[in-house]
Amino acid sequence: MKGKNKENKNKFLFGKKNYSIMLIGLAFIVLGFILMAGGGSDDPEIFNEEIYNFRRIRLAPTLVLIGLAIEIYAIMAKSKK
Repeated sequence: MKGKNKENKNKFLFGKKNYSIMLIGLAFIVLGFILMAGGGSDDPEIFNEEIYNFRRIRLAPTLVLIGLAIEIYAIMAKSKK
């Protein structure tokens, strides 16, 4: 009984494939947030139109959503155990 309990403690929850896919999803999410950053003005009295460009409004949120979808796939994917 003790050997079985010890064997279960040393196993990871997911396989190597799942963790690799999770890292890819995390990279998409981080890249999306990096692309979303910036665009503000140093002077609060001056409005900067750059905050509404394609990169911050369309591309960055799309990358974040793709990253979240990849994370869900990584959790749901069967490992080869």
